[in-house]
Amino acid sequence: MISFVKGTLDEVMENAVVVEAAGIGYEIRVSSALIGKLPSVGETVKIYTYLQVKEDGVALFGFADRQELQMFHRLIGVSSVGPKYALAILSVLTPQEVAMAVISGDVKAITAAPGVGAKTAQRIILELKDKLRGEDAVFAQAPAGWTPQTESGQGGAIWEAIDAMTALGYSRSEAAQAVKAAAQEDMDVEAILKAALKKMVSF
Repeated sequence: MISFVKGTLDEVMENAVVVEAAGIGYEIRVSSALIGKLPSVGETVKIYTYLQVKEDGVALFGFADRQELQMFHRLIGVSSVGPKYALAILSVLTPQEVAMAVISGDVKAITAAPGVGAKTAQRIILELKDKLRGEDAVFAQAPAGWTPQTESGQGGAIWEAIDAMTALGYSRSEAAQAVKAAAQEDMDVEAILKAALKKMVSF
């Protein structure tokens, strides 16, 4: 098992990179999202990996961090979803956005990935919904030290604001992203909603 590859970034291709480590060049298939985060060729890079072994060959898939790798593992654990589809999904959605799309049943968000159809998206939602928590999807990457008292329970101000934005026509994923970015301690539903709607203009 290769947990990660750390070395010199030797080459960047459309959907893969080559990293030289200890004199060996590792070709690693990566998402377009990761390619956008890479340093310049010649610099040191660390990529977390998943090794796929099949009868017709071996392939390495790479990720920016363990969270992305964990979501990849969850996706390929879904029936008929292989590494190709999982990587395509992580090219257009962050792990947090995938989790929120699953929790909220947002088929449209998942089918934004190239080659992923509605049936596959529905299968992902069905098989992963109970394994993911909505709170993790909404509050991941929240400001350090912020733990709003209203975040728990469907009756909380934050969840009410998300419900209100959904009623206005926004997807559950869009609403959660805006509310996460806008909500602060001691804000009531109206204040959160107003701030979140302003945030939508900048997204």
